[in-house]
Amino acid sequence: MTSDASGFKTIDEYIATFPQDIQVILQELRATIRAAAPDASEKISYQMPTFYLEGNLVHFAAYRNHIGFYPAPRGIEAFREELSRYKGAKGSVQFPLGEPLPLDLIARIVAFRVQDNLARAQTRKRKR
Repeated sequence: MTSDASGFKTIDEYIATFPQDIQVILQELRATIRAAAPDASEKISYQMPTFYLEGNLVHFAAYRNHIGFYPAPRGIEAFREELSRYKGAKGSVQFPLGEPLPLDLIARIVAFRVQDNLARAQTRKRKR
């Protein structure tokens, strides 16, 4: 189930295009990310909800049968064993609809990505 709309400007606009039951899941995911990354800003990137902190932190999106979560390859690799039960690729994981989201795991992945992005930003600043 992908949204029919295009050209989203906010995460609220994106979420509003889905049925109520999916909106609840997306808002729960958004709140979990926000709690794990309170200093991150929200934006739309690649037409997906995105959290940004010294670079893209994580993206997420709803589809017909799953919620896509995109913590970049480093986020997937760091939690490879725990994510092994889910379909995924180098920088993404698919959480099936009809199963509860693993919110604790998502929060830990986001916290990892926060530390990773901040450390990489510090390294870039030192090189200048």
